[in-house]
Amino acid sequence: MRNFMLTIRPVLGVLSRLSLYIAGLGIVAMTLIVGWQVFGRYVLNDSPSWSEPLSLYLMSWFIMLGAAVGVRESVHLGLDIVRYAMPPAIQKAMDLISLGLIVLFGIGMTYYSALLAIGTWSATIPVLGWPGGTDFFPMIVGGAMIALFSLERFVDVAIGEEIPADIVVQEAV
Repeated sequence: MRNFMLTIRPVLGVLSRLSLYIAGLGIVAMTLIVGWQVFGRYVLNDSPSWSEPLSLYLMSWFIMLGAAVGVRESVHLGLDIVRYAMPPAIQKAMDLISLGLIVLFGIGMTYYSALLAIGTWSATIPVLGWPGGTDFFPMIVGGAMIALFSLERFVDVAIGEEIPADIVVQEAV
């Protein structure tokens, strides 16, 4: 299993880095769109109707991609005071339970978001003209990546592999 993780970790690192770049581009695009909306509203007195729904759609993407990368790099919020007060064996069990629940959450989010996308596909987002199911694409992809990255961390904890923080940071840069 250790060799498999050594093989797959660079691929997951590239996926994580790519997710960060896409999220960053989404933030820049959203900022430009909102800037155009403000310019149109206050200077041209003609606000574009498509800017708000498109900005919200982009926001969904960069939030979900950022959350998935946060899971991989273990920079999400947590309350670890009880964990640190426990012996190492219990800490490991707590980590495995926590990561296992995150894997299940990611799988559930992917599955139910896909059902929502299928169920709303025939509707149309009025201003954009897109199928309604596209609103759930960020949750489908984000849930799958959360499940994948938390599974990576779960296996690392299970086999006792400690990834130094500086390696994770280098992968992100």
